[in-house]
Formats: sequence, structure tokens, C-alpha cells
Amino acid sequence: MTRYRFLPLVQGFPGKSTEHGGLGWSSVTLLDGGGRLVLVDSGGFGMRSLLESRLDAHGIAPADVTDVLLSHAHYDHAANYPLFPRAAVWISAVELDWATSVGATFMPLPELYAADLATSQRTRRITADGEFLPGIEAFAVPGHTPGSLVFRAAGEHGPILFSGDAAKNRAELLSTEADMSLDPAASGASIRRIRALWRESPSTLLVPGHDVPLRWSGEQPHYDGERRAGIRAWFGTGLSDTTFFDLTTEGTR
Repeated sequence: MTRYRFLPLVQGFPGKSTEHGGLGWSSVTLLDGGGRLVLVDSGGFGMRSLLESRLDAHGIAPADVTDVLLSHAHYDHAANYPLFPRAAVWISAVELDWATSVGATFMPLPELYAADLATSQRTRRITADGEFLPGIEAFAVPGHTPGSLVFRAAGEHGPILFSGDAAKNRAELLSTEADMSLDPAASGASIRRIRALWRESPSTLLVPGHDVPLRWSGEQPHYDGERRAGIRAWFGTGLSDTTFFDLTTEGTR
């Protein structure tokens, strides 16, 4: 069986902006194995320079990426697939049909990118649960969007489960309640399915759409890694005069 090396590129963040719409800091991961370089979600526009530098640090050019897996069609997960010109782009057939049918909306849906995916020769539609690439499976988890998928890859040290925004963070996984869902009841059922997939193997690493990777140990999940997040703002009179806000610790609610 093909087993993949886990290369996290961008760490997701479980936060919402209070004044400026969606924050959109999503997880982006590279899987390396079996002659493939597989990008799991592609991130939003704001992380393009970061993706370039992180790939470069691994000695990987965008044209080296063979496959891009999209958990769903929202901009913060799907917008950067055009940067990988030789990659097949995998997305749920249900999701793509939905994304192209709703047109321009106030949802975080990049409708022009969805239209491009619908006609692109690089697009591969996932129509059923199961293995679609060597060592990589997809499972339907509707709710957040109608065609949301989770992906499970055979990793070097055990299964790696990517929950996308079907379970965005630790809070949703623990509560089985979802924020920002088109169908909350379906989301609850999907989160329970994700938890069942997670518990199938004690070695499974779960990568949420917007949080630090997690492992289930004892009675509940625990973070596998250290959170890294912050904002530097120009509130002063010169470019060298900045204020840093550390977003890695819990503050007042």
C-alpha cells in the first residue's frame, strides 16, 4: 500500500473575525508518497506568498504537485488550485453541481472558480465513498456544504484524516455541533461519522479545517503540535512601529 509522508504547510486557526467577515485561515497539507505530491485543500488568496515559501522550503515547485484535493468549494479551501498547473483537482460531484448552480451569492463561494472547475479538463469528480487514489479515501460528510468530503490517507505512522470544514475545530468535534452550516442536523450526523472514522485506529491523526492537528487519547482529543498565530498591525507613525497581537493563548470571551 502507498503510504504518505505528512508535510503540514499552513496551520488552520479556529477563529472568526468580529468586524471584517470570515477569517478564512484554513489548514493546507502536502502528502508525499508513491510518486505523488498531493495537496489537501489549497487555501485562500491571502496565503499565496506563504504557500510559495513553504513549498520552496521543501524544494517543491508548484508544477511538481500531482493532485489537489478539495474538501469543499469555499474560497479559503479551494481558491488556489490554479497555482498548480499539472495537478488533477479532485472534488465531490455533488459539491461541484451545487457550487455551479447557486451562482453569485453572499456565501464564501468563489463562483467563477467553481464555473472553471466545472469545465476544466483537470477536474476529477468524486461520486462515491472509497479509495480514489492509491492509499487515499474520500467520505461524504454533508452539512457545512452539500458535498463536503473528508479524506483519509495512509500515512507513514498511521492514518491521517482530513475533516475539512465538516468539523472545523476541536470544539465542533467535541460538541458535535457546527457553526456556519447550511444544514445543522446533517452536520451533526457528519461529525459523528468523522469521530467514528477517527476512532477506528488509535494512531489516527486528524487535521481539522481550522485548527491544530489532533489525536484521540484517553477520553478526548488532544492537540498534536503547538499553535502558531498572530497579527502585526501598523498603529504607529512609521512602518517599523508595529503592535503584535499573539493569538495562541486563550483570552477574555
